[in-house]
Amino acid sequence: MVILLPQLPKSLGLLSFTIVPMKGKINTVGTSNADVPLADPGMYQLDITLRRGQSLAARDRGGTSDPYVKFKIGRKEVFRSKIIHKNLNPVWEEKACILIDHLREPLYIKVFDYDFGLQDDFMGSAFLDLTQLDLNRSTDVTLTLKDPHYPDHDLGIILLSVILTPKEGESRDVTMLMRKSWKRSSKFQTQSLRLSDQHRKSHLWRGIVSITLIEGRDLKAMDSNGLSDPYVKFRLGHQKYKSKIMPKTLNPQWREQFDFHLYEERGGIIDITAWDKDAGKRDDFIGRCQVDLSSLSREQTHKLELQLEEGEGHLVLLVTLTASATVSISDLSVNSLEDQKEREEILKRYSPLRIFHNLKDVGFLQVKVIRAEGLMAADVTGKSDPFCVVELNNDRLLTHTVYKNLNPEWNKVFTFNIKDIHSVLEVTVYDEDRDRSADFLGKVAIPLLSIQNGEQKAYVLKNKQLTGPTKGVIYLEIDVIFNAVKASLRTLIPKEQKYIEEENRLSKQLLLRNFIRTKRCVMVLVNAAYYVNSCFDWDSPPRSLAAFVLFLFVVWNFELYMIPLVLLLLLTWNYFLIISGKDNRQRDTVVEDMLEDEEEEDDKDDKDSEKKGFINKIYAIQEVCVSVQNILDEVASFGERIKNTFNWTVPFLSWLAIVALCVFTIILYFVPLRYIVLVWGINKFTKKLRSPYAIDNNELLDFLSRVPSDVQVVQYQELKPDPSHSPYKRKKNNLG
Repeated sequence: MVILLPQLPKSLGLLSFTIVPMKGKINTVGTSNADVPLADPGMYQLDITLRRGQSLAARDRGGTSDPYVKFKIGRKEVFRSKIIHKNLNPVWEEKACILIDHLREPLYIKVFDYDFGLQDDFMGSAFLDLTQLDLNRSTDVTLTLKDPHYPDHDLGIILLSVILTPKEGESRDVTMLMRKSWKRSSKFQTQSLRLSDQHRKSHLWRGIVSITLIEGRDLKAMDSNGLSDPYVKFRLGHQKYKSKIMPKTLNPQWREQFDFHLYEERGGIIDITAWDKDAGKRDDFIGRCQVDLSSLSREQTHKLELQLEEGEGHLVLLVTLTASATVSISDLSVNSLEDQKEREEILKRYSPLRIFHNLKDVGFLQVKVIRAEGLMAADVTGKSDPFCVVELNNDRLLTHTVYKNLNPEWNKVFTFNIKDIHSVLEVTVYDEDRDRSADFLGKVAIPLLSIQNGEQKAYVLKNKQLTGPTKGVIYLEIDVIFNAVKASLRTLIPKEQKYIEEENRLSKQLLLRNFIRTKRCVMVLVNAAYYVNSCFDWDSPPRSLAAFVLFLFVVWNFELYMIPLVLLLLLTWNYFLIISGKDNRQRDTVVEDMLEDEEEEDDKDDKDSEKKGFINKIYAIQEVCVSVQNILDEVASFGERIKNTFNWTVPFLSWLAIVALCVFTIILYFVPLRYIVLVWGINKFTKKLRSPYAIDNNELLDFLSRVPSDVQVVQYQELKPDPSHSPYKRKKNNLG
């Protein structure tokens, strides 16, 4: 441990610190840079872990604060932490990686108390003299916070871990990893974590850690009714996961499963925090714990009962460490599918004969990122420094950066394992900026089932919302190989959640859009009810007579198997309409117009982020409105997904529905209903006995979650490129 004692240098007139080693806490043997000349032109990489704060100043009326930390070098902000609500001893455990041109400028640390809709309160500051750090060695640092206007006030301490590494000669070989960080403006902003090319393999994961959050026991009561509304946050490096909220319980049953990537052979540490959800105010901290993955054996499931520190109760987890899936980055000359031996091995791996071998391994995806043309100029020089991020669910890989170029050539090949054939491949182009976060240049989203194997295509880049074009095109060649039976079985299990997602915010246009979408779904039912009622009222005698005869016939001859049979006939009827050219599906221009309006509002919000309206100052109302907005979206999406299943929007899913309906029709026709109900009941009653930690799911809802809503259909539409962009297309044998 190192304590930094405040001094007052004449040249600065502000706080500085002298490093004093604490006995037994730090090894004094190492390479110091104290003698390094300040004019050293080499680059340095400063890795900082913001640990926690202790005894911070209270700035709110309740005797607490909502602290967050800023790091500055010179006058530029290089990092901002998340906000820890109502806590004078906050725990952040956040990492930042900063490139430094020289060591003359100290690192300036400022702590603020977040006040919603008001100016944040200053809680203290400190300097870290970089010339006093040892090179290539982790150093624990304790900073004493001071206010220059009130130097006698005790404002608490901040604990950090820092590593300073020389990067001389590598300033042009810098690449970037993207992570999300919560900002004061209630929006996710893209931050940059820079790594040298020689460390590029660090973002190729070495394994998978599968986590199942089972339950909590005897958690601390945080509400006045003696209960809590608990949820849990997990963090492993830059990867995060948040569980669902369990209302009014101290013994929640979550039964949630998710995966993290392992980037280090020795494992790493998973930070776990439990929280109580409070509507209209800040969430309460229940407790925290950690899982040291280096202590767990691989290829084995471990049941862990973790005691919550700084709180009460236990969390029960299942943790399994497995070897990494096939993920790689290579040059265009190294192509797995062009090597005949490797290609045959991949085809064999996903052949119909290997249906029950590793059901999670559904298929193989190869993405060639070739080049881009006509990109947006993001720098003042009229150029950009573009690089490309390729994402498949939570798997994320990057190209190198091509500097000062609007027509970059990457010529990289990425390979992924497919866990869900209904996933969407996202390719995003950013402009690297050494001093700021990366600038967005464009994005495309490509459903795996829409990919044509071996075809080099020019994809028009879209805006962030995927609602309209932006400047430039990107040339990709994609191959998908998968096992159709495995893909069908995986459709009936819960969909993988994305860990890094923007949290929904209140938007007038989004609320209106979701209301109109829900209204359209409800009106279908209302119009159907009006139609039936008109038959009862004999508004049209021929129609009413036909309906009456049909009613008598159906009721007299009704059998349960007729329900799936009618749905099957409806699907078949729509299929024949489509193949005969009488497609009654219409392009949803209403949704497109609403998305364009929302995009304009987002642009306005970005420009006027500091101008907060009245609604943004009323936290409780905003949270209720966001909840209503999300519920409307879920209801509308549910109706649209049912419609799109019968409209053959995704043929694979519609064929799967036909197979399922055929099976249900045959079973209901030949098997008495009481036997079916008996089997269903026995399965439900014995499920927890047979598999105590099984995750509950609804196969029908899991199936519908793979069907795109009308909004997603618009987002996934491929825009037609400009005729001047006509790439050379070469066909290969269809491998799918």
